Amino acid sequence: MRAKKIAALLVGGAMALSVLAGCGEVNKDAEAAVFDGTKVSMGLANFAVRLYQAEYDEYYRSIFGEEVWSSDFFGSGTTMEQDAKNNMMDTLEEMHVLKAHMEEYGVSLTDADKEAIAGAASDFIAGNEADALNALGAEQAVVEEYLTLETIRSRMQDAIRAGADVNVSDEEANTGAYSYVTVSKTEDEAGEDGMDGTEQPSEGAPEELSETVKGFAAEAKEGGLESAAESYAYTVLTGTFTAEDDSLDEEVLAALKELEEGGVSELIETDDSYYVVRLDAKTDAEATEETRKSLMEERRDVHYNEVLDGWKEGHTWKVNEKNWAKAGFDNFFTTTIESTETGPLEDTTES
Repeated sequence: MRAKKIAALLVGGAMALSVLAGCGEVNKDAEAAVFDGTKVSMGLANFAVRLYQAEYDEYYRSIFGEEVWSSDFFGSGTTMEQDAKNNMMDTLEEMHVLKAHMEEYGVSLTDADKEAIAGAASDFIAGNEADALNALGAEQAVVEEYLTLETIRSRMQDAIRAGADVNVSDEEANTGAYSYVTVSKTEDEAGEDGMDGTEQPSEGAPEELSETVKGFAAEAKEGGLESAAESYAYTVLTGTFTAEDDSLDEEVLAALKELEEGGVSELIETDDSYYVVRLDAKTDAEATEETRKSLMEERRDVHYNEVLDGWKEGHTWKVNEKNWAKAGFDNFFTTTIESTETGPLEDTTES
């Protein structure tokens, strides 16, 4: 059975969908959770989580195999299916909390919005075969409710994030550029160079490796990093860093901070590797701008989560674990993305 189309606002693009196995159903009228005394139906919750499955089913199965949803691939003590269900319950709570605070941010749905949502839901129902819709638990009212909540969530996220203080100082944003050679102290299983360009040591005692890299460091200091790397058949890599960069070893970051532009470090030794680095620029304009943007986004996210968490404290949310346990990924989907459009309903009114 092949479905022709899923609305772009549902799963990141128009999508063809096939049910490959299974035919489980849930009681759509049953209680999945309760928000401030109001029931959240199993129909809505099941549709939302099965829609997530439909989006990622083929991708995850291509990596992890047919047992993907029933396996604990990340050692968390829960299966991928359980993780998806837990995350979806968090999302549904978020949706209902945001809906309850729409007026505070002037967010609303116009008649045109509601008409567009109803039309999108109708197109979704009409464009998919009965078995596919049954597997998703998709009905007109359920799809409309999901689209409504997703649209509200998107608009509320935008409104809340817009209120964040995103001022980033030049000092905070400053990002330097450097070149480096790194030699691992231990071979990988294949005894080959790492995929990241890290040099793997040749066979021999650790003392021999130490002497080799000392000779390389001395030559790099004297004649330049590239010339020394060519002599030792090493690879010169490049990177960027900030003053508080926690992705670098402390010893490497400290050495970079001490160098002048163009300067080459002494041999740097960490627990796992040897490094020789050169400071190419104290400030890389392009990288600095990217860091500034990243920090601004981070502060918007922090502000959003602070507002949301504060609101959650004023509401009650309780999952009906017995009913929610009945929802499961007892079939597979295949999907064909036909559009790159993502997100909820686009605004239908001018602002």
